[in-house]
This record gives sequence, C-alpha cells and structure tokens, in this order.
Amino acid sequence: MDKQSIQNLCKEAEKASQNAHAPYSNFHVGAALLAKNHKIYHGCNVESSSYGLTICAERNAIAAAVVHGETEFEALAVYSSVGAAPCGACRQVIWDICHNIPVYVIDDKGHIRTYTSAEILPVPFDENKLKEAEK
Repeated sequence: MDKQSIQNLCKEAEKASQNAHAPYSNFHVGAALLAKNHKIYHGCNVESSSYGLTICAERNAIAAAVVHGETEFEALAVYSSVGAAPCGACRQVIWDICHNIPVYVIDDKGHIRTYTSAEILPVPFDENKLKEAEK
C-alpha cells in the first residue's frame, strides 16, 4: 500500500474509535479493515459490565466484513490514544480470517507502527494444526 492509502486507513480507524462504547475503561479503540475489493469495514470496542463479554474493535471490523461476504483482505489499522497493539484473541482471529496482512497501529500523536499478522502471532494455532491432529 502507498503512504496515502495507509494514512487514509489509519484515519478511518481513528474515526471508528469515536463510536466506541467504553463506559468502564474509557479506552476507545477503532479499527478499519481494508478488503481486497477496496471496501473498508469499521469496528470499535463495545464493553459489557461483564468484562469478558467485551468485544474488541478488531474483531468487530472483521465480523462486519464477514457478514458482507468478504474473504480476502489487504490491511488492518487499529487506533487508540496510546497505540495499543491487538490483544491475543484478536491476533488469533486476524490470523484465522485475514491471514498474513499488514497491521498498522496508530496513537493520538499520529505515530504509526507497522507489523504483519505473522509478527504479532509468530506461532499461530490454525487450520494446519487441526489437519495435523486429524492424522
């Protein structure tokens, strides 16, 4: 992706964070997932008073894309004020659904750190492991 496209995707993630439902942590996270067809799917964190039921922005964006029939992805941008990388559960879902894509992590100062799915989840449990177990 060119620099302008990355910047645009990051801005979309920041916009999505404004819709976060975070009454307990006040930690707003937004995600923007770019499909291969250039459509962008947004997600934000949605907290529950039963903390374990909270849904992260990244998984919300991925679910939105899947609902619309998307199966191929180009990149993911994740925004929070401190530039927090995806949690472990999100890393697994990113790998399972999006495979090895760039993940841009943005903070409120405009800093962008770039990873790949493979870098943030270096030894994934995935369909290959399930196939090995069947043998």
